[in-house]
Amino acid sequence: MSENEKLEQAADQAADKPAKTDKKKDAKADKKKPGVFARIGKWFKDMRSELKKVQWPTRKQTVNNTVSGIICGIIFGICGCSMPSPAP
Repeated sequence: MSENEKLEQAADQAADKPAKTDKKKDAKADKKKPGVFARIGKWFKDMRSELKKVQWPTRKQTVNNTVSGIICGIIFGICGCSMPSPAP
């Protein structure tokens, strides 16, 4: 390949590059980020839909878990208080 052909190809490639960057700029202009309030609204909407999917415990399960937690806390508290403190 002669030097002239190489220069012509390089010039053609250089001429094509700005066209590609223009396309990227146009694509970025089309993809604007939604406003702050729109994003907050979308977040609450998504959160609400996810919370509808959660299987919440029944009242009986909640009471049972609460009572067992309180009893365990009392037992550990008694055990901790019954231990002698280290001598100074």
